[in-house]
Amino acid sequence: MITFLEGILDEKEPSSVVLNVGGVGYELSVSLNTYEALPPLGDKIRLLTYHHLRENEEKLFGFADKDERECFLKLIDVSGVGPASALLILSSQPLKTLCQIIANEDIKALSSVKGIGKKTAERIIVELKDKIAPLSAKLGSSGKTTSKDAQDAVMALVALGYRQNEAQEAVNRALQKDPDASTDQLVRYVIQNRS
Repeated sequence: MITFLEGILDEKEPSSVVLNVGGVGYELSVSLNTYEALPPLGDKIRLLTYHHLRENEEKLFGFADKDERECFLKLIDVSGVGPASALLILSSQPLKTLCQIIANEDIKALSSVKGIGKKTAERIIVELKDKIAPLSAKLGSSGKTTSKDAQDAVMALVALGYRQNEAQEAVNRALQKDPDASTDQLVRYVIQNRS
């Protein structure tokens, strides 16, 4: 199993990166959280990985830190949640917020992720509520909103299926209501107030 890859960041997009490791380009699917943590192109980085093998498919998933990979592995253990769905779930919220959603049994927030229905959301909560508690406890608290928080909220909403301009307008409305909202608060507000 490939545990990590270390090399030069050759390409990056919100859903994937190409890492040049000794002259070999590895494409890794990443969440928005990992994408935001990436350095500029040309920098040396180390990404933790999950190597997904199937009969006719081989795919690498990259993670900026152990906590996100741990959550990903817990998600794919849930029946009906594959690696692509797990990555969408991770992209929908900052990791701390996602852990809180599961711990608080917020089926509505979890089922708002594209491709995750109510039954799958319920299964995730039932199977992971206790398993996610230690991870949730070690994650820090979020601070004041910055322009990066607003950008992260827009990217998370796009990953959830919103159009770019729709997501931007919704985040701007949320900021008018609460200028000090964190990324997760902005996303939650938009989801809860979707018309």
